[in-house]
Parts: sequence; structure tokens; C-alpha cells
Amino acid sequence: MTENHSEAKINTYKVHFKLIKSESRSKLITKIIMYSLLICFSIVYMIPFIWLLSSSLKTNADIFLMPPKWIPNPFVWKNYLEVFIQVPFLRFLFNTSFVTILVLVANVFVSAMVAYAFSRLRAPGKNLLFILVMSTMMLPGQVTMIPLFIMFKTVGWVNTLLPLIIPSFFGGSALFIFLIRQYFSTIPKSLDESAKIDGCSYFGTFTKILLPLSKPILITVGIFSFMGTWNDFMGPLIYLQSMENFTLAIGLNLFKTQYTQNWNYTMAYNVLMIAPLIAIFFFAQKSFIQGIVITGNK
Repeated sequence: MTENHSEAKINTYKVHFKLIKSESRSKLITKIIMYSLLICFSIVYMIPFIWLLSSSLKTNADIFLMPPKWIPNPFVWKNYLEVFIQVPFLRFLFNTSFVTILVLVANVFVSAMVAYAFSRLRAPGKNLLFILVMSTMMLPGQVTMIPLFIMFKTVGWVNTLLPLIIPSFFGGSALFIFLIRQYFSTIPKSLDESAKIDGCSYFGTFTKILLPLSKPILITVGIFSFMGTWNDFMGPLIYLQSMENFTLAIGLNLFKTQYTQNWNYTMAYNVLMIAPLIAIFFFAQKSFIQGIVITGNK
């Protein structure tokens, strides 16, 4: 009886072991397939950037050779030096950084304040007002382009950086407000009530409790704002006229002459322009993904 019971136990363990082994094998196969697909898609999506990087180290004639030469021969490092010689790149970089940082701070803080009001405060018609704010996302920017230009020209802000900065301090972005509001909804309101009992004001609750707990979504909004402002072409094209106020996006067009285009210098300029974006996303990707996932789950 005992021997039969022991054999039955051993057989049961063997069955469980086989099941676990088969499950782990199937999981391993699934992972291999998934990672293989991800690597393939990554390579496909990286081809334009690899071509850009390769072209930035070629002569102008070698860029359009067929079949293309992926490895430059020789490496023309002088293209990057020419970027600083042909245009005032450092001035463009300063203007772009100045505008981008101020807009980023405004977008994050102002959008968070508006999101806090929609998420935590009680007021008649709050939901209707929130729907109205969200509906502005459906309004094309071209609709307000001419009225805004007339307004900024009237106050004398054309050919200055002010039209690119000041609007961000008045309400923030509807998309950013929505994302931060959804994240605030995941934070228990009991924390607000505890802070209120301890004598904390609404602004104190916002700055001392909600903002520190919302770092992932704030970083996410910051990345979106940074990328949008850094790459903005239409705004500087409309409002900026003198070269000393140009941003990087406008300066890119200076390599085009009446008859020719210095494509090798243009590619080198592009590499220098997108390098900060790649670096920021690389260091902040964990918080960026976490903010998107948590907001989506809510």
C-alpha cells in the first residue's frame, strides 16, 4: 500500500514537472518570437536615422549614390564643423533652449494646476467646462493662426520670442491637462482630506502631496512639451524675422541656396538638432512609460 502510494506521488510529481517544463518552454519560445519581432521592427524604424547619421559624414555627391553606401568612405568629419561656420548654430541653440525650457515649465506647472482643479475641487458646471477644454483639441491650429498673429502684431511682439513663450502660461495644453487629471484620479482623496485636517491649504496640498506623487506623469508631459517645442517650425516661421531670433528648426532652412542644397551639412545639422531629444528620452524613458501606463490603466 505504501509502495503504491509512493509510486503514485512520484508519478504525480513527474506529471507536474513535465507540465512546468512544457510551460516554461512555451514561454521561452513566445519570448524568443516577441523579441525577434521587436528587434526586426526596431531595425526597420532605425534605418532612416542610420541613413541620416551616415549621410552626415559623406560628401554631397556620395549621398545620392545608387546603391547607397551605408559606411562613408572617407568619413567627412568636417561637415559638423561647417555647421558652426555656415550658420550661428550656438545662437539658434540658445534661443531654442530658452524657449523650450520656459514652455516646458509653464506647460507642466500650469497644466497640473488646471488638472488639480478639475480633479479635486468642486464647482458648478465643472464637468461641462472640462468637456469644453477637451473640445479645443479638435480645433485645428490653422483656425487661430491669423487672429493670434494680428493680436501679437498689435502688441508689438512679432520678431520676438514672446509669442512662442507667453501663451503657455495661460491654461496649458488640453492634452496635458487630460493626462495629469487622469493621473490625479488614481491618487486617493483621503490624502487631501488628511492634509486639510492638518491645516494645509489647497495650494499646499497641490505642491506638497499631489506633485511629488505624480512625478511619472509630470516627466511624461515634460517630454511631450520638450519635443513639441524643440521641433516646432510653424510658430518660429510665423513670428520670427531676424536671424538673431531664429530657432534650430528655422535655421535648418539656411543651408538651402537658390540653386543647390548642401545636403551633407543639412544632415549634420539634423544630427546635432535631434541629439538632445534622444538623450532626454533615453534617460527618462522609464518614467515616461510608467506615466503612460498608469494613466491608461485609470
